[in-house]
Amino acid sequence: MVADSIEREITIAAPRERVWEVLTRAESLSTWFGAGTPARIEQSDPPTVLALRRPPGAAGEEATGGGSTLVTVTLTTEPGDHTRLRVAESGFASPTSPREAARSRFEQNRTDWTRRLTEFACHTERLILTPRR
Repeated sequence: MVADSIEREITIAAPRERVWEVLTRAESLSTWFGAGTPARIEQSDPPTVLALRRPPGAAGEEATGGGSTLVTVTLTTEPGDHTRLRVAESGFASPTSPREAARSRFEQNRTDWTRRLTEFACHTERLILTPRR
């Protein structure tokens, strides 16, 4: 059986509104989900929740229910003007996904989310230290 969800979180040394601003920039979404991947926004509740539906395969596929996964990003304020970013991706065990493809996707994404969150936190913290122009 394929596990259905991945959950990761990281604390970022930046206020929630600033993290939201960086997260929702077009170039940030492209970095997170890959250029050309047509993720569809399912929910947007600034500056707290962003949920996107990702297609099951390569760029160019539609993000529909069949085999797609739902990525929900939640931001919460932490002491010291920090933000906890939590990501949950679910839908890997969909009955419309071939088991081996779903398992492979789950393993790949599980590793990728750890790396992506670390990179996003470093990127966001660097932007906080750089004055806006």
